[in-house]
Amino acid sequence: MGTHSHQTHNFSAQFDFSGKPKTWSLIAMVIGVIAVLYGFLLDPSEFHGERTFANLLLMGYYFTCVCAAGAFFLAIQYVAQAGWSAGLLRIPQAFSKVLPIASVILVLICAAGLFFHHNVIEDGKQVEVPFLYKHWATHGLADPQSEHYDPIIAAKSAFLNIPFFLGRLVIFLAIYSILAAMLVKFSENEDLNGGLSNYKKSFTYSTIFLVLFGFTTPVWAFDVVMSLEAHWFSTMFGWYNFAAMWVSGLCAMTVIIILMKRAGYLTWINQNHLHDLGKLIFAFSIFWTYVWFAQFLLIWYANMSEETVYFYKRWEPEFKPWFWLNIVINFVAPVLLLMSRDSKRKESSLLFVAILLLLGHWLDYYIMIMPGTVGAEGRGFGITEIGIAIGFVGLFTFLVLNALSKTSLVPKNHPFLDESLHHQI
Repeated sequence: MGTHSHQTHNFSAQFDFSGKPKTWSLIAMVIGVIAVLYGFLLDPSEFHGERTFANLLLMGYYFTCVCAAGAFFLAIQYVAQAGWSAGLLRIPQAFSKVLPIASVILVLICAAGLFFHHNVIEDGKQVEVPFLYKHWATHGLADPQSEHYDPIIAAKSAFLNIPFFLGRLVIFLAIYSILAAMLVKFSENEDLNGGLSNYKKSFTYSTIFLVLFGFTTPVWAFDVVMSLEAHWFSTMFGWYNFAAMWVSGLCAMTVIIILMKRAGYLTWINQNHLHDLGKLIFAFSIFWTYVWFAQFLLIWYANMSEETVYFYKRWEPEFKPWFWLNIVINFVAPVLLLMSRDSKRKESSLLFVAILLLLGHWLDYYIMIMPGTVGAEGRGFGITEIGIAIGFVGLFTFLVLNALSKTSLVPKNHPFLDESLHHQI
């Protein structure tokens, strides 16, 4: 059985990253650079610098989340000792290889947004504030002697201060990146040496990764996104972000797998594997909706001003249509389009839903980030938003496909590979 499978599929074939995929990813990156330059130098809006930083944060965070989701997928498969996924592990491994680069980009964006300042008018006075995290990082907010003193921010200053903020971010992302790199290394060593020793190491390190990731991911979301509106907090916000990250990562994996299959690669991935990916996307879209609605319902029901202010901002006319479109795309669409068994097994329908949800969760992050940065007055969908998003898509595509081209497309000595090759549901 195993011999027949290995004869049927060419496991030694390398992915050739050249031609149109490489050209278009490079073009997309150039578009992104132009959009950033336009945002800082040419955008006539008075919010141009703040708006550009907000979009860089959005895409930097999204980029890092998708890569971290790849590492999370790997760890789950090893801890669960899953067999169905063995043949597609090179895709999340490529995400894991890119995670350190994404992490550095996110840290640089956050640091630059904190250290570069601009002047705004508040209550008739000119105030110098950072481009990002102005609600807690503006000078004097925690100083009782300052005219800008804010007792709420002062009470949180032991946690929300620049050194501790950046320190946490660096430590969390370094832990994720190092453990993800170890999982990739063990898999590549397994290809070279065979045996079970590397698989056992993968199991052990995956267990460590999941424990650390589970406890720190909510804090990561609190820091990078929730602290943009530092007066407000929700204990559900971390899991809400986790759900968005997980669905986005699954969708990105699915898109790459389907497009590579259409290009003649990954011939051992069949409808049954796509069905499992479709079930995960469907299930966790429902989970995302559950957390979204639970957070919304509890805050609406409590009707406390310090909590409802979050949704009040998102119900301003400039954001309200996108607020509701967010739930339509990320909940209604997968329910209507992925409910049936057949829709999960058809490449075209699964590809469409995966791309739609990637766009939907971009909108989800947009709704999370923009009201607390540029506000209703600086909101928009223009060259800055579209160009920066295209640039990061190009960067992600280039780095992931380049990583895939450096190794075989299947972990040929994975102990459960035959189970994956004969996976049927």
